Amino acid sequence: MESNSKTFTRCRADVDLGALEDNVRALRGLLPRNVSYLSVVKADAYGHGLPEVVERLAGCGVDLYGVANVTEAAAVRRIDPRRPILLLSALLPEEDPCLARYNLTATVSAEDEVARFDEAGRRAGRRIPVHMKIDTGMGRLGVWHEIAGALYRKLAEARHLELRGIYTHLSSADSDPNFTERQRLLFLETLEGFKGLAREELLIHADNSAGLDTFQPERGFNAVRIGLAQYGVIPGRHARHLLTRVELRPVCSLHTRVTLVKTLPAGTPVSYGQTYRLQSDARVAVLSAGYGDGIHRACGNRGSVLIGGQRCPILGQVTMDEVVADISGAGAVACGDQATFFGRQGGTEMSIREFSDSCGTIPWEVLCAITSRVPRVYSSSR
Repeated sequence: MESNSKTFTRCRADVDLGALEDNVRALRGLLPRNVSYLSVVKADAYGHGLPEVVERLAGCGVDLYGVANVTEAAAVRRIDPRRPILLLSALLPEEDPCLARYNLTATVSAEDEVARFDEAGRRAGRRIPVHMKIDTGMGRLGVWHEIAGALYRKLAEARHLELRGIYTHLSSADSDPNFTERQRLLFLETLEGFKGLAREELLIHADNSAGLDTFQPERGFNAVRIGLAQYGVIPGRHARHLLTRVELRPVCSLHTRVTLVKTLPAGTPVSYGQTYRLQSDARVAVLSAGYGDGIHRACGNRGSVLIGGQRCPILGQVTMDEVVADISGAGAVACGDQATFFGRQGGTEMSIREFSDSCGTIPWEVLCAITSRVPRVYSSSR
C-alpha cells in the first residue's frame, strides 16, 4: 500500500509562511521609510527552509539578504536575481571569484581582503560591492575601531571595489544596554574620523533583532539586520521599547508522534545511563524523535512535551531516535498521537523559549539544530 508521507511522518517541523510574512510587514512598519530591511536567511533560514522562506520574503518588503557563505548566497541568487546579498562572514581565498559570479556584496574586515577583492573585481572587469565592518567589542569579524581609519583609506583607493555600507555587530543588545550604547558610540565616533565619508550614500547599520528594540535612526543608522524576530521570536526575555508595538507570531513548531504506550513499575530506570528512576508506577510514551532529529540531549530529565494538551516530563536521556515522556497525567494517549516540543496544542502552547531553556540553550540553536531528516511542512495561515 502506498503511504501518505504527511500522515506517516514520525517527526515534522510546521512552518507557517503566512506568519513569516505578517512578521516582516509588522517589523517593516516599525521602521522609517528610509531605513533598509536586511533579512538574515543564513543557516537554511534559521532552520525554516531557505528556498521557501526567500520566495516568500521576496514579495513582502525586504531590501537585501544576509547570508553566511557563498553556498547560501548562490541558493538565494537563484530565487531572487535582483536584491543585494551581503556575505556576513569572511570568505576563503578560493571563494573570491564567486563575488562577481553571483553579484554578491562582501564584508571587509582587513587590508588583505581589500587586496583580494580588488583583484577579483579586476579579473571580472567590474567593481565589487562591499560593506566595511568595524569591531566595537564583539571581538569577531571587523577591523578594530581604533585602527579602522587605515582600512577605510585602503578601500577608498581600491579601483575595483565600491563601498556600499559600514556596520558593526552588537554583542549584548538583549542583555546589556550600557555596553550596547558604548558600542553604538564607538561606531559613530569611528565614522566621524573617516575623511570624506558620504554617509548619506551608504547603508549604516549596527542593529540586529535584539538591537531593533532600541533602534535610533535619528543618530544616522539607516539599515537593520533582522533574523530571529522575523521568525516570530523576541531575542531577549522581554521587549521593552520598539518591539512592544508589534505582535509577532511563531513561524516554526516542532512535533513528533507516540509510537508506544506502556506502564512501568516504581524503581524502573529509564533510558541510557540510568539517569532517571521512576519514583512510582507510571505510564510512559515512547516518542519517535531524538537527537538525530535535533532534540537536544540536555533536555532529558529537564524538559517537557505537550501530549493531549498537557505538559509531560521527558524522562531519562534523549537518545538518537527516541524520547520517553511521563504521560501519567495526560489522560488517554495512544500510538500515533501527536507530541509537541514547541508550538501549540489546542489552548496550550509550549514556546520555543521555554523549550530552549529546558535544553540550557537559546532559540537560535534549537531552530538551527533541526536536522534534514525532519520534513518541513509549509502552510500559509493569515
